[in-house]
Amino acid sequence: MKRTLLILFLLLSFAVSAQVQTVTYTINPATFDDTTSITITINGSSVDETSWGISATHALYLWSWSYDVNDTNQMDSPSNGSWTASNEASKFTYNAGTDTYTKTFTPSVYFNRNGIGRIGFLVKAKDGTGDKKSQDILVEVGSFQVSLTSPIENSTTIISSGTNFNIAATNTNGAASYTLKANGVTLNTNASTSAYSYTHTNVTGNQTYELIAVQGATTISKKFSVVVNPNTVSQAMPAGLVDGINYNASDATKATLVLDAPLKDFVYVAGSFNNWQPTSAYAMKKDPASGKFWLELTGLVSGVNNTYQYWVVDATPLANSPAMVKTADPYSTLVLSPYDDSWIPNTSYPNLPAYPTGQQFEVTVLKTGQTPYNWQVTNFVKPAKEKLVVYEVLVRDFDAARNYQSLIDKIDYFKSLKINAIELMPVMEFEGNESWGYNTSFHMALDKFYGTSDKLKELIDLYHQNGIAVILDVALNHAFGRNPMVRMWMTDPDGDGFGSPSAENPYFNMTAKHSYSVGEDFNHQSLKTQYYVNRVIKQWIEEYKIDGFRWDLTKGFTQACTASDESCTNAYQQDRVDILKKYADFSWSIDPTHYTIFEHLGTDAEEKQWADYKVNETPSKGIMLWGKMTNPYNQLSMGYATDSNISRMASSSRGFTANRLMGYAESHDEERLMYKNVQYGASNGSYNVKTLNTALSRMSAIGAVSLLVPGPKMIWHFGELGMDDSIFTCNNGTVNDESATLQGDCKLDTKPQPQWTENWLGDSNRSKIYNDWAKMITLKTTEPVFLGTPTIANANSLSVNIKITNASLAATQLKDVVIIANFDTTTQNVATGFQYTGTWYNLMDNTTITVSNVNTPISLNPGEYRIYGNKTANLAIEDFEKGNSVNLHPNPVSNYFTLNTAFAKVEVYSLSGQLVKSFASNANKDFQFGVSELQAGLYIVKASDENNKTQVMKFIKK
Repeated sequence: MKRTLLILFLLLSFAVSAQVQTVTYTINPATFDDTTSITITINGSSVDETSWGISATHALYLWSWSYDVNDTNQMDSPSNGSWTASNEASKFTYNAGTDTYTKTFTPSVYFNRNGIGRIGFLVKAKDGTGDKKSQDILVEVGSFQVSLTSPIENSTTIISSGTNFNIAATNTNGAASYTLKANGVTLNTNASTSAYSYTHTNVTGNQTYELIAVQGATTISKKFSVVVNPNTVSQAMPAGLVDGINYNASDATKATLVLDAPLKDFVYVAGSFNNWQPTSAYAMKKDPASGKFWLELTGLVSGVNNTYQYWVVDATPLANSPAMVKTADPYSTLVLSPYDDSWIPNTSYPNLPAYPTGQQFEVTVLKTGQTPYNWQVTNFVKPAKEKLVVYEVLVRDFDAARNYQSLIDKIDYFKSLKINAIELMPVMEFEGNESWGYNTSFHMALDKFYGTSDKLKELIDLYHQNGIAVILDVALNHAFGRNPMVRMWMTDPDGDGFGSPSAENPYFNMTAKHSYSVGEDFNHQSLKTQYYVNRVIKQWIEEYKIDGFRWDLTKGFTQACTASDESCTNAYQQDRVDILKKYADFSWSIDPTHYTIFEHLGTDAEEKQWADYKVNETPSKGIMLWGKMTNPYNQLSMGYATDSNISRMASSSRGFTANRLMGYAESHDEERLMYKNVQYGASNGSYNVKTLNTALSRMSAIGAVSLLVPGPKMIWHFGELGMDDSIFTCNNGTVNDESATLQGDCKLDTKPQPQWTENWLGDSNRSKIYNDWAKMITLKTTEPVFLGTPTIANANSLSVNIKITNASLAATQLKDVVIIANFDTTTQNVATGFQYTGTWYNLMDNTTITVSNVNTPISLNPGEYRIYGNKTANLAIEDFEKGNSVNLHPNPVSNYFTLNTAFAKVEVYSLSGQLVKSFASNANKDFQFGVSELQAGLYIVKASDENNKTQVMKFIKK
């Protein structure tokens, strides 16, 4: 059952308090067939209703599942409902007189299947989150039952070569016919007995046994296995090998596997190449220097998908730990899952390799002779950190197809928005398919639900062709239960193959060393963990050309705290400062311009250690920090002055030397601004923020006072279209908001099919936000003034005033900006404080004002804003080539260019905004504009006619 519930719990992003209870029960009749009506009775005195919040309602529910007669093919009851909202059809009847709960049903009807050999169940609260459930209970079905007395069913017994192995079983309801098979071959038969026994003598090889018992029309199968200790060969490993798969560059018939498994006695490799029955030839050797296991595979066929697992054996395991674990390779780059793969659409992952029949748990795919992806861009130049505008996106909820192709198809959407980076929420192999991705189990493998490896590479290549960087969100604080490094050293008291890290685990803490525990907590002081993390970094940078990582939950990278000590977790911790610097250094050793971004949300003193780290090197480094500013910006958008101080949007407010704060007004972790606007917005007379279009009209101003603050910024997807669906929208369309019970709030649910492609771009109220933000982003990413120093009042106010000055620019350039906005619900005279008098330009529409008194306020309507500059924005003219009737020739330019239209004035600007050449009237349209002295690079041409109408073009100087 743990396997089934894991899929339900895998998305949790916060700690839970365990409330599992052990209940007492009876079943009447005690022995029954699947067509017999049964009654399950729960003793009410064994249930603490108060701790589950059901003492008043006595609302207790059955959560159940069934198996076939061989105790395999597990299926949940269709009456279960969801874990957070059990179906009323599964509710128990409470009997006050006897203080009991009863549920009556016929198994074949209730489970909608025949041939049931076992049922499993637990009892729970309607919303079972927080472990409001009982223990798992298993009950055999049928009058004919077979019980193995030696060995235990589904067990693996470790023996020495030549040992005799005893098999014994009993059955109910009289004599039965038995057949014993070993590795698929009949070993022994007994036509009629109720007490079967057989000794398999001189066992020298691994055996997979199946004992088949037949009585009348009923057949029951019991499986178990024997693994022979191969007496591991000690042999030096060839030089240059790394953990995982090592492909042979000169021989596609060979590959060498390496597994680091300290404290384990021996390891077999089982796979498609040995029919999943490994002989001694597939026992891994052990390198005496490193202690690592290794094995060279031969006879492989180029271009063929092979699958394999490790059989990792500890002959003397700890209590409650398995003697053998079957696991995929920790360093897999592609895994197949028996739990998830059948629900992956063929449209997203065509020709998905089939999971091997008869196996359990994930398997690794090995394929020699692979054709490398043909990259079109091999030397992508990343946008400067200070100019980054990152679009955070959850592939699952971006479009109806929920795959990489959707993002490929929408490249023009992102180009028109002018963002220069996208950040994909985790795409590494996660548990389940409907996930945010933070429940990662294989960090080097690509999850298949969104598409193939080549499709992701195609996406990255295309975005690089269009000047857009691609950043990955990585969850390396933790891993979930399917992770091989969890499973190889775990306690597994119920024997289902999953568990928690044991005391021997060299990678994971038994209990988290911080207060934000999720999944299993990595010990980042372990050198083995550090090796693993570095391999993950290397894989995504080198194989996928990923431009940067956003590191999730970096507060968890300490070993200095406990799970219950939040003050310790939130305080400065030197060990995580050091280890995270070390990981950043490794990233930069592979790619010196790699983006490193931490979601830390901690103290300024600690974050400054990273923000200032190597910031003065060439190229400039420094780690970017997520700057959560959701609450003050939401207060502004709703129209409330309380807690509306946005001064900490500036890097300097945190004490950072350079602009390394990636500020944002929205992210995946907080409620949508627009949802709160329409739910809780302020009002005054006819002006009401709760009115959708009024709320939408305020979002352009939010962009002005957030995106243009110097330093990297982030947008959460569909903020640019005023997404007003709650982040707590459930699968069924209802909303469980922040007041709902934790984990029952639907935050992680798959959202309803996005509407934006059908309706939103055609909605002028929404598209205005998109178009305004696009202009602002263009200003930010092209005009050097926005690399300057901001001044933001450290105060709560609905009248926002931001001044930006870049003192390194000349007076003839756009070097000073004043941004003002009115977030009140009434018209206000907003203070200005221009840097000097004279003509100032509205950078959004190039209208002008004359400033004779620098402190004269400007009247703004509710939700209105202004962005004033001392000069026009020469470089940031949105879609400056779109619709141009002017032709600049030749391009690229060697010594001169010509324009096919006469202009009164022609100016040439560098990308830094510097005027480098100016020409008077070219009465002759074939006039040659000489630029031979200019250095190679990209330049902007601004050409104005006699009416001051301007055309803007660009050219490349060779």
